[in-house]
Amino acid sequence: MNVIEVRGLRKSYDGIEAVAGVDLSISKGEIFALLGPNGAGKTTTVEILEGFRARDGGDVRVLDFDPQVKGHDARVFRNRIGIVLQSTSDAGDLTVRETLHHFCGYYSNPRDPEEVITSIGLAEKSSSLIRSLSGGQRRRLDVGLGIIGNPELLFLDEPTTGFDPEARRAFWALIRSLKDGGTTILLTTHYLDEAEALADRVAVINRGKIIEISTPTELGGRATSLASVQWESNGEMHDELTSEPTSVVTRLGKEFNGEVPKLSVHRPTLEDIYLEMIGSSKGGSE
Repeated sequence: MNVIEVRGLRKSYDGIEAVAGVDLSISKGEIFALLGPNGAGKTTTVEILEGFRARDGGDVRVLDFDPQVKGHDARVFRNRIGIVLQSTSDAGDLTVRETLHHFCGYYSNPRDPEEVITSIGLAEKSSSLIRSLSGGQRRRLDVGLGIIGNPELLFLDEPTTGFDPEARRAFWALIRSLKDGGTTILLTTHYLDEAEALADRVAVINRGKIIEISTPTELGGRATSLASVQWESNGEMHDELTSEPTSVVTRLGKEFNGEVPKLSVHRPTLEDIYLEMIGSSKGGSE
């Protein structure tokens, strides 16, 4: 079952096409990352999927709804999705517990606020005012607000911007637990290591078009890309591209009769492949 189906999506601003015929399918229960430089069209695409922006053309189905639906169906649709924006501003004078108990009243089948507080790792901060939370704790509360309605589909927009490495990895564990619970997640991020750590599949968008959709390990032919073997000899660095780096290292070991000076083996990272795919081109307005 596909939670999201997009065919031929188009959106223009002042005659400039920001989204130029996007096709996209996201399966139930997967974490799907949408990657692209600023201005590539990803924000517009996600806002259309969330129902916050009208499209100019194409067919879009999210949880079998057209996101542009109005009236009663719009309330039913919003009852089934959760959204965590890149930045939020809530009442800082409320506590974590008060905030989640308040927002659960907006949904027909909310999760238990106390269970949500525990799941997002804020049990010890449940009586703390929002304004007293650290950045990482505040972001956890944002996720709590995104999942309090027990959504089938969760939109995460740049969820760990500004996090330190420890906080990011703790947040990743939270996202994985949501996936394990059956939530489908659409993630936008500029952190390629985050996409690699979390996503089942990734899509790269640039100039309003999807370049490729694949797994992080296979995107852009990454799985079959040549490895770079580097070493020093006679004061100079040497670099050899090869599909068989083990053979090259074995050969060098024999040539040097043991330790190879400044030996390194580098395979293309997801970031290497991504930057190669988008090049230095710039997209239009998002």
